[in-house]
Amino acid sequence: MEHRGGTGSEETGRGIRQVGHWIGGRLEDTGRRTGPVFDPSAGEVIAEVRFGDAEVVHRAVQVAERAQRAWAETSLAQRAAVLFAFRERLRARTQELARVVSREHGKTVADAEGEVARGLEVVELACGVPHLAKGEFSEQVSRGVDTYSVRQPLGVVAGITPFNFPAMVPLWMCPVAVALGNAFVLKPSEKDPSASLVLAECWEEAGLPPGVFQVVQGDGEVVEAILAHPGVAAVSFVGSTPVARRVYEAAAAAGKRVQALGGAKNHMVVCPDADLDEAAAAAVSAGFGSAGERCMAVSVVVALEPVGDALVERIAKRMAEVRVGPGDRPGVEMGPLVTREHRDRVAGYLDKAAEEGARVVVDGRRHPVEGPPRGFWLGPSLVDEVRPGMAVYDDEIFGPVLAVVRVADLDDALELLRANPYGNGAAIFTRSGALARRFAREAPCGMVGVNVPIPVPVGTFPFGGWKQSLFGDTHVYGRDAVHFYSRGKVVTSRWVVAGSSEVRMAFPAASGDRSSE
Repeated sequence: MEHRGGTGSEETGRGIRQVGHWIGGRLEDTGRRTGPVFDPSAGEVIAEVRFGDAEVVHRAVQVAERAQRAWAETSLAQRAAVLFAFRERLRARTQELARVVSREHGKTVADAEGEVARGLEVVELACGVPHLAKGEFSEQVSRGVDTYSVRQPLGVVAGITPFNFPAMVPLWMCPVAVALGNAFVLKPSEKDPSASLVLAECWEEAGLPPGVFQVVQGDGEVVEAILAHPGVAAVSFVGSTPVARRVYEAAAAAGKRVQALGGAKNHMVVCPDADLDEAAAAAVSAGFGSAGERCMAVSVVVALEPVGDALVERIAKRMAEVRVGPGDRPGVEMGPLVTREHRDRVAGYLDKAAEEGARVVVDGRRHPVEGPPRGFWLGPSLVDEVRPGMAVYDDEIFGPVLAVVRVADLDDALELLRANPYGNGAAIFTRSGALARRFAREAPCGMVGVNVPIPVPVGTFPFGGWKQSLFGDTHVYGRDAVHFYSRGKVVTSRWVVAGSSEVRMAFPAASGDRSSE
């Protein structure tokens, strides 16, 4: 295979790299419209991404449908062999992929390497497809009758993924979907599209037949085409709550299976008995890693008094030590935000918080930066004395702004969580097993951390939230993914012995006699 430098793209005569689609095992630059791809650290356009349309989506789905039928007939052992090879290609290209992610997203290379590592956990789960795809068998459920169940692929499935994890979130979806015999069409974010093509190259190098993994670049026009296309059986989405709701409603109305993961406002509760130094370090790590552009970032610290003053002081001290700069610079801990518009929107919450009566303890706009002045920089920010009703509390900011809410006890903390419309994740820091157990039982969210600030499950357990953080009833990866990307079939089997036929038109009166049903 021709090596494409880890971006799966081509350069034009103008020297601007073109990021295209991956259809039928080939790179395409189809599309009448393009969008800019930035290096957020430099504030410069480094590529153009081709935007597909309904015609491109239709062609990609047609190719996928043909490829899927043959792939579904491939043995489980052969599919597992491809998954193992894909795992090895990802491992070999992890640093390369991390640098592609870092350059277009802005996160540090180390953070991007961790992103790939978390995606690999799901690949490793999918390598066990001979076990995951097993059904059940019951012999002699009635006289001479056996019953068994199987899991069968859906057909062509699609993933619509966000900018903040351009490698990990697709890897949450496609490995299990492909392992179970489906074809997968990926619509990545147009902000950092190149990682999707590195994944496509890895699938090709692993021996996946052309057409089983497809990439269609684009914006909302491509999303709408995927949601409406009758050849797409299921859609998996990760993004903001308003878009997740739209995806869920449109996909469900079109008769598709759908899981749509939305926004979050994750609370970290710090109890009076907690190790405050440990809690402060966790808040800084979980609040400002990847510049806060994580759906599982801690965005609200709930301080159970009287620890508020001491905790805020410790957090502010740790924040001052955070090095902000280009993601590929050694020692840098936090990069820029993904676009200039997003940086300006996030920074606006600091002014709004002060206007609404909160106290801006640390203004990230004053934080020292080790990068070009045109980059989309905003340092870590800390806002104290926040209350529900303030924009800094109510909105999903998706940036490096950490809010502190002070409450009297755990009852008040849990009430905050119950009143919040989001239910992605929450954490508690305490030395008390009783408090931790109560919090784990009563926190109204899909993922809970006990002295763990970002409780993202390992690949063998499902990831997903409650309330407005998830539309649909199936979480991603883990066993939930097996059920989402396959459908059950139950077969009841009876082999007739010669000469034993008779007509029996009534349901059997005796329990267990189903020979005539």
